[in-house]
Amino acid sequence: MNDAKHLKKMKAIKEKQDQKIAAAAEERGVSILLAGPGKGKSSSAFGMLARSLGHGHKVAVVQFLKGSMATGEELFFSAHKNVDWFAMGDGFTWETQNKEQDIASARKAWAKAQQLLADGQYQLVILDEITYMFSYHYLDIKPTIDALKNRPEKMNVVLTGRRPAQELIDAVDTYSLILNEKHAFKAGVKAQAGIEW
Repeated sequence: MNDAKHLKKMKAIKEKQDQKIAAAAEERGVSILLAGPGKGKSSSAFGMLARSLGHGHKVAVVQFLKGSMATGEELFFSAHKNVDWFAMGDGFTWETQNKEQDIASARKAWAKAQQLLADGQYQLVILDEITYMFSYHYLDIKPTIDALKNRPEKMNVVLTGRRPAQELIDAVDTYSLILNEKHAFKAGVKAQAGIEW
């Protein structure tokens, strides 16, 4: 493509983008669901956490499964003065082997999440691995959807996990499906600190 054609194409793209930007005039917090079988859901959420901190925002994280071991994200972000971190799980359900304990931990984590979702001091709340709580029937989904609808107007919320309920997909503003085309673990490569946790 010659320079003149490229310039014409870029001008047309810019004009369309400028129109979309001008049309998006509503200012409010958004809810984002990052779900699917692929790697990168929590990593993406913590990328948004880093962005928020860069803007001086107050952030809270509730981890519904992680908690039995220190993760890199917790070690790094929990020391930040603008981050309130709650790793409230007992580990993955195949590790605990105790359904009643898992349900009790889920309810305790949800009580904390509900409190945070009503607190106007936070610009971002991350509910990491929450979708499992619904697919395993540890929590009822309705209170979460109600809390999303009734949260402070400027609050952003990110939810992560696999197998999201359609009701949750319908309730959020943005839904990204993270697929798993290829993964080193399936080829026998051991999970490692800094990549998987």
